[in-house]
Amino acid sequence: MQTIEKQTFDEERALYGCKDIIVKNCSFDGPADGESAFKECANVRVENSFFNLRYPFWHDHGLVIRDSEMTELCRAALWYSDHIEITGTKMHGIKALRECSDIKLSGCDIISPEFGWFVKNVDMDDCDAESEYFMMRSKNLRFTNVRMKGKYSFQYIEDSTFENCTFDTKDAFWHAKNVTVKNSIVKGEYLAWYCENVTFENCKIIGTQPLCYCKGLKLINCEMVDTDLSFERSEVEAVVTTPVLSIKNPYKGKITVLAVDEIILDDENAKAEIIVGGKNMNGNAKKPCICA
Repeated sequence: MQTIEKQTFDEERALYGCKDIIVKNCSFDGPADGESAFKECANVRVENSFFNLRYPFWHDHGLVIRDSEMTELCRAALWYSDHIEITGTKMHGIKALRECSDIKLSGCDIISPEFGWFVKNVDMDDCDAESEYFMMRSKNLRFTNVRMKGKYSFQYIEDSTFENCTFDTKDAFWHAKNVTVKNSIVKGEYLAWYCENVTFENCKIIGTQPLCYCKGLKLINCEMVDTDLSFERSEVEAVVTTPVLSIKNPYKGKITVLAVDEIILDDENAKAEIIVGGKNMNGNAKKPCICA
């Protein structure tokens, strides 16, 4: 493989179409303000390099990026590429990853609105992310030890698993399908509305009006904190190990909870069984139910 080291590139398509190259300690920056440095490349390895220009990695196949930095000006860094490994790298430009596949990210720092749209087959481990509309319409995500903060994350995702993660994000998992979240903390408003076949296991769920309009929803030994108006119009099987502020009109299934301040059953279709402290509480429609 050819090695390119300690050089600065600022021209348009600086390394266009290159194959079998190693790029070390290089800078993609300068007055020419050129775009698309690595477009249409294959089998590229980048180490300890700096990216301050737009669209560096488009239509690439076989890409390794290590210990590098993509600044705020490095917009839309990776699009239409596949077989990508990124470790120890700052990804700070908007729309950093889109319509890519077969991706591994480890130890990365992500600050990128609209990150990860329409991607598939993504392993992410030990990363920090700050984003809006994070991973929208993506498939086959496998996240472990990921810490994410933002808004509107994981909307319309499918066939994905998350373990030992911490998410502080409102409107997360809307319209998600076939998703499992284990041993994680999920904080935010309006969690997982309209989702289908989503399971939370040994999780802590924090925030108002979670888990409404769901189908095939499961909660296995989960904590719920500051959760009011929970499960509205949902089909749900849930075991909750903490008190819940309120439960409203769950349609089908069974909810077992330690305690609840209020049960609201003012919809004739609300047929789910609600067990509080071992007692069936469905007869308490429209009445506060306090069970310590």
